[in-house]
Amino acid sequence: MRRSERKRSNPDLGVLASRLLFAVQEELFETLAEQGHPGLRPQHGAVLAYLDAEGSRATDLARSSGQHKQVVGKLIDELEALGYLERRPDPSDRRAKLIVPTAHGLDQMSRSDAILAAIEHRHSHALGADVYAEFERVLREITRRQRAWRASPPSEPAGEGTDV
Repeated sequence: MRRSERKRSNPDLGVLASRLLFAVQEELFETLAEQGHPGLRPQHGAVLAYLDAEGSRATDLARSSGQHKQVVGKLIDELEALGYLERRPDPSDRRAKLIVPTAHGLDQMSRSDAILAAIEHRHSHALGADVYAEFERVLREITRRQRAWRASPPSEPAGEGTDV
């Protein structure tokens, strides 16, 4: 069997995760566009998904999203030009800047939260609340473990004496 056929018929974790991510992003950003936010791209989620209504520091956005500070800085520039956020002095440290959503940004954040809640509700309804809750728990654990891969010693494959 060719590799491409195998990836289609029996996708690995990377393919499954990317399929899920891209499908959620497609629905989210198409729906946002229909609701008055047509200029946004999935990359903007690295900032918008972690932005607090009262503002966030760029370094915190980079850390939360797992993106480099330079990438987040470029995205902040784009979102500022689109009218979603602005830079303000941080009241707790005048040398630092806070990235603060504008009214347009707050509207996007509210709509995004509602769209994602509807997506989650749809899947929970289709699978059953208990199954969906277990899926989320397992996905969180796999994500936590994968994000910590450098700090973790290699383990044996499942079925060879490990509790996975």
